[in-house]
Amino acid sequence: MKAVFLDRDGTINQDFKGYISKPEDFHLYPFAAEAIKLLNEAGFLVFVITNQSGIARGYYTLEDLAKVHAKLNTELSKSGAKIDDIFVSPYHLEGSVEPYNVAHEDRKPNIGLFKQAKQKYNFKINESFMVGDKYSDIGFGKNSHLSTILVKTGEGAKEFEERENWDFMPDFLVEDLLAAAKLILEIAMN
Repeated sequence: MKAVFLDRDGTINQDFKGYISKPEDFHLYPFAAEAIKLLNEAGFLVFVITNQSGIARGYYTLEDLAKVHAKLNTELSKSGAKIDDIFVSPYHLEGSVEPYNVAHEDRKPNIGLFKQAKQKYNFKINESFMVGDKYSDIGFGKNSHLSTILVKTGEGAKEFEERENWDFMPDFLVEDLLAAAKLILEIAMN
């Protein structure tokens, strides 16, 4: 098996609200379901891997987040697409809610969530990918020995143009998640 790790905000869904705490504030990009369905049909495991420091900061709860993710799954299923698993880091050192107000290995670019996925699923690391719109996503992918794709949606274009120090350069830069999915399929066929 091969896997694709997807960042959530700015990669799968629009990220204009800051902290998304309610299902009505969650809006998939129009191309997201098609992209994920392509990966499903090609036999990839598809994981969402997301930092959710709003929990540590007290902006919303794990229960609120579960409702947002229920909407994500419902919206994808309408197009025949599915996420195999969602891995969440609710931690942030500057948070106020215990026990989440700590530095933690689950927070990207650290690889705690990768370790959870690897323990739960059998997939080939060297044939797997990380797709995201932030430097921390690329760092997570590199630290996990995945091929990395930076999308220009969300913060991606700004990150790529304005970041001066890249300890972790993305392997690929594409317009959006659909372009990333097509690139992954092209690479997988070679």
